[in-house]
Amino acid sequence: MLDPQGLYELADDLPALDGPVLVQALTGFVDAGSSIQLSRDHLLEQLPGRVIATFDLDQLLDYRSRRPPMIFVADHWESYEQPSLALHLLQDQQGTPFLLLAGPEPDLQWERFIAAVTGLIDRFGVRLTVGLNAIPMAVPHTRPVSVTAHATDRALLGEHESWLQRVQVPASVGNLLEYRLGQDGRNAMGYAAHVPHYLAQTAYPAAAELLVDSVARGTGLVLPTGTLQEAAALVRDEVDKQVADDEQAGRLVSSLEEQYDAFLRGRTGNLLADEPGSLPSAEELGAELERFLAEQSRDEQ
Repeated sequence: MLDPQGLYELADDLPALDGPVLVQALTGFVDAGSSIQLSRDHLLEQLPGRVIATFDLDQLLDYRSRRPPMIFVADHWESYEQPSLALHLLQDQQGTPFLLLAGPEPDLQWERFIAAVTGLIDRFGVRLTVGLNAIPMAVPHTRPVSVTAHATDRALLGEHESWLQRVQVPASVGNLLEYRLGQDGRNAMGYAAHVPHYLAQTAYPAAAELLVDSVARGTGLVLPTGTLQEAAALVRDEVDKQVADDEQAGRLVSSLEEQYDAFLRGRTGNLLADEPGSLPSAEELGAELERFLAEQSRDEQ
């Protein structure tokens, strides 16, 4: 059955849900360390579930800007990795159902897409929408991964503290969805893991582990993180070895450690403490995001 917006098709035999959580994990914007993709793939692999809605990507995706990969073997095309944007119904480790919106961020028709997702939120009685993000930051890999939390209602954030007062960054569908839901008086929030900027182009499972754990703590869902924790330990060992063998990299990490530790010492209730240079400014963060996006675009061409 097609939705009123004509952007997705629902599966048959839809279940009745009682106020589920919707986790939205859209890739294609800022996904430092591939943390959103790692989180999404981990949940799909570790938890039972099925697809209950499939979006029409021919209406939403610019294939020329994000060309799907094909495999050529000798004298023929062997395979095509067809992109998919779908709504999955999963069960956590205690059998509690929740929804996962997973796939590439739409390039086109943002407002129609958001209207369609809002219709799904109404249809399934979603009580809370949670978005996943990962941003490159001037932090060392030798310190615990941190996260920025944001929400349409401050009460949803619990003990999470604000670390930045005002910054302009490029928009994303996921962030716009949260904003539109807030305008509509609905509960929505998001988590952005801070990935060391020098590891932003490599898989960083420690950030994915934190994202999954943050969703679990913020929603009450019981979600597995064991395999992500194991992968994070392996990546940490490998990065430590590379840093130990590279004097310049070692100096960079040491400098970031000094900034990070000084920042924590100066922290007084708000992460914007009076510690000059401990974190990038709003302008620096915006520039870093723009640089990261530009590098992603070059890699995809």
